[in-house]
Amino acid sequence: MSTTTEVQGKAVGLPHVRVEGRDKVTGAARYAGEVPFPGLVHGWLVLSTIARGRIRSVDTAHVLGMSGVLAVLHHGNALPVDAGFIIPLLGAPPDSTVGLFQHDRVPYLGWPVALVVAETPEQAREAAEVLTVTYEEDPHDVAFSYDRPDVYPLVGPLRPAQEEKGDLDAELAASAVVLDAEYTTPQEHHTAMEPHVVTAHWDEDRLEVLDSNQGSPFIAEHLSKLFSLDPASVRVRTEHVGGAFGSKADVRAHHVAAVMAARMLSRPVRVVLTRRQMFSLTGYRSPTIQRIRLGADTEGKLRALEHRSLCLTSTTYEFVEAGTMMTRVMYDADAHHTVNLAVRLDVPTPSFMRAPGEAPGSFALECAMDELAEKCGIDPIELRLRNEPEQGPLSGLPFSSRNLVACFREGARRFGWAERDPRPGVRREGRWLLGTGTAAATYPAGVAPSSAAVTAHPDGTFTVRIAASDIGTGARTALTLVAADALEVAPECVRVHIGDSDFGPAMVGAASMGTRSWAWAVRIAVGELRERLASDATIPPEGITARANSLAGVGALHQQPKERHAFGAQFAEVAVDPATGEVRVRRMLGIFATGRIVNPLTARSQFIGGMTWGLSMALHEEAAMDAATGGLVGADLAGYHISSHADVPAIEADWVDDPDPDDPVGIKGLGEIGNVGAAAAIANAVWHATGVRHRHLPIRPDRILLATQRA
Repeated sequence: MSTTTEVQGKAVGLPHVRVEGRDKVTGAARYAGEVPFPGLVHGWLVLSTIARGRIRSVDTAHVLGMSGVLAVLHHGNALPVDAGFIIPLLGAPPDSTVGLFQHDRVPYLGWPVALVVAETPEQAREAAEVLTVTYEEDPHDVAFSYDRPDVYPLVGPLRPAQEEKGDLDAELAASAVVLDAEYTTPQEHHTAMEPHVVTAHWDEDRLEVLDSNQGSPFIAEHLSKLFSLDPASVRVRTEHVGGAFGSKADVRAHHVAAVMAARMLSRPVRVVLTRRQMFSLTGYRSPTIQRIRLGADTEGKLRALEHRSLCLTSTTYEFVEAGTMMTRVMYDADAHHTVNLAVRLDVPTPSFMRAPGEAPGSFALECAMDELAEKCGIDPIELRLRNEPEQGPLSGLPFSSRNLVACFREGARRFGWAERDPRPGVRREGRWLLGTGTAAATYPAGVAPSSAAVTAHPDGTFTVRIAASDIGTGARTALTLVAADALEVAPECVRVHIGDSDFGPAMVGAASMGTRSWAWAVRIAVGELRERLASDATIPPEGITARANSLAGVGALHQQPKERHAFGAQFAEVAVDPATGEVRVRRMLGIFATGRIVNPLTARSQFIGGMTWGLSMALHEEAAMDAATGGLVGADLAGYHISSHADVPAIEADWVDDPDPDDPVGIKGLGEIGNVGAAAAIANAVWHATGVRHRHLPIRPDRILLATQRA
């Protein structure tokens, strides 16, 4: 619908091109690896070639004699760091990988064992490739299976590992229709266009870091704790970010290595990760094995719902891919049981990746709902509408707003769902079998305290300073529009500066919380500035600045517990060639309810980007583990397939009105919900085309062919 009835200003709700767009397309925008520093030297990480064991020796003599080589850092000579601090947002310590070069243990293949520093990146790489590291190798274990005895429940972000109500066995026994199925998703990687890069240098006792990250204040805080520094003596800046998707939200090994080397050499040190190194050092989405059991009456009303989701984590850190999070808020049932499980293996630690938990969880849940609809003889959309909850199925809390029904109705109208023949395998176009599918989507709408400063200048312009991060989402532009409306001026009168930890604390650009959190702080700062301007007759040359944070307002909102989520409905049409196994997505449509839309231009871009991720998840992405070595097969963009332009069809994204009268900002965030449910809609469309269910991603041609042979 793209309606803007909720818009009260003159800028928010209207399409605006990115304020930094010209700089990006002309090359004027500088990314972290492009900023020059006097006396800059370069570090190259050396990674372990075994999956478990100990380092017996690091032979540096030959390497230190090579041209341009300045130093080799390893566990025998590195600075001590304190990796035992607690991350407030997670209530847990960081991944122990940040305790770089602190011991001789190797917990997985690709663990950092040394850093070679040289005058040029070419010299550093050459030396790193010939550095001799000797190991004492131990047997490793990378076998991911539901049947292991060491599987255990693991607490997820903000919710317990297990939530349940009702007698599951009794409700399943009393159900007229029962579904019991297992779904799997593979290991997936962020593969941001811009590699991870950091430059560190010391100005006496002040640490300066130029980085590509999702939250400069977070990086600064964690570095200060790691190196036992006064937080005021650490400054982290990021100008532009070429994609992140969760992988640049916290300190990682290359940060620590650069800071150590810069301190040792008293020169700026830059460390850039290679694409192959990113596969073991920057996190990934864990594979999942999910079991879903559904029980319903003859009308499709759920009596029983069980969702068990297993992920893997490393032996050095506990991270959970909370696949049941969507299930806990999506549908109600008399008996409703969910649990997130994990198993510790000799692998790198997984991490947050676009729509963590909801992306793989929605595949399993929404495919299962589609299968239940088939068993019940009910239209898939109608089945979902019949199981709409009036309140949180497990929490019992009211929804701040829940416009999923409106999304499905608008999407069905625009997609032509009413003309769909429900029978599978009956539509043909030459050699192609055609099918359509749908799925629901949801993602939490969170907010966190942030601070901002707004300055009024004598020439009638304004400057906003906030430690936000624009990771490609259009955050700079969105904050410009929010500030312009709050100031009641044109967007051209507002300059927004972001990405500097010296601007004060601010929410990291993650979890679809960034713009909502930052906009809240900007609006408060503008309000305080306007009060000051009302009492000051003139503005001095240096301007008038108001600083504010949103701590009180965010705290007050959290005192009103509700289920706060964005929702959406995904639709897909596919063509399948049963002779070759080729699957082509012909069109996709997503209709979303994500609160107030700040900039329709960049909002639509985010939705389409997420849906493209879902397409790639459904058909292409899969990181395969080599059991013999304990590492990945083809850990590069040649071996890890992602959707290319030729794979992406016409994708349409739009939204419905979704007001929340209790929320002063009204923004829900939309960076991740486009990725939720998209893979399930495609998988359901493949079933509709072929009559064969595919419960394991990706839906490769060989799996289509094998299923066709068995059918």
